[in-house]
Formats: sequence, structure tokens, C-alpha cells
Amino acid sequence: GSYDNAYCAKLFRLLTHAGINFISCPTESIHLQGRFDTFPKRRGVTRVNELLEAGLNVCFAQDSIVDPWYPLGNGNILRVLEAGLHICHMLGYRNLQSALDLVTVNSAKALSLGDRYGLEVGRPANLLILSADSDYEMVRSQGLPLYSIRHGKVLMQRRPAEVEFADV
Repeated sequence: GSYDNAYCAKLFRLLTHAGINFISCPTESIHLQGRFDTFPKRRGVTRVNELLEAGLNVCFAQDSIVDPWYPLGNGNILRVLEAGLHICHMLGYRNLQSALDLVTVNSAKALSLGDRYGLEVGRPANLLILSADSDYEMVRSQGLPLYSIRHGKVLMQRRPAEVEFADV
């Protein structure tokens, strides 16, 4: 993230040929990296959008759960996604329409899951059923998983909250 644009342009071409995947931990990176800099402080996060535009695979993750490096880590990947979109300046239409890819499809590719990922006959039934009908709406509404399913077994079920408005 701190390299100049000319160097990055050359580097991205080499990285594309190498077939490397990138995992960005935006919440940890924004907290840890650059914190001891004098002003101006570096943002401390890699060029996620630029890597994606160069055709490289990038996903978001969190590797710190309530630890000294990032005490607010809780493993909620949707929270990491929302923070990452803000931190990486990725709130444009195109980014928001495919936001969940950063924590689903792209992650599966980085982990080389191949035919162990996706909804097809014969694959493990590991999935979340979400509370919104689009990537944008899921991030915008700070939606929650309604079901968590592993190998076809429901591990968690959430009922949507009911909200009543008073007549005023």
C-alpha cells in the first residue's frame, strides 16, 4: 500500500503472472500499520481495489479475535467486509454489487477449495442464508445471517427482529 504508483504498475503485472492470491485484513491493518508514523500517517492497508482491477484475486479476512493486536476482532466477516469497503474506498456501484465476493467466492479461490465450494449437487452443503436479497442491501442494512448450515445441518437459526412503530 505504500509503494508509489509506477512501482505498483510493474509489480501488479508480475503478480498477475505469478497467480498469487491476496488476503487483506482491513480492520487489523488500519489499526496496526502506520500507527507509529508521524503525520501524514499511512493508511496501512493494501491496494485492494487496484489489485482487483488488475485482475488479481483479493479477499477480506480477520486473523485477530480479541487479542493484543486487534482487541475488537470478533470473527464477524460481514463486519470486516463493511469496514474493508469503507477503508479501501470501495463504495462505488460496481464494488457494492459484488461486495460479498470479497468474503465468499474470492476467499474460496484463495483457499483453493475448487469443487468443495459452491451450490451444486455433490458438494458439501455449507452455506449462510442472509437477511437481504443483494450484496448492496446486505452491506447497507448491516444484515445478519438467518441460517448457518454445515454439511446440510442447520447450526444456527436467527429470527428477524420485529419492529413496531407507535402512532404519533
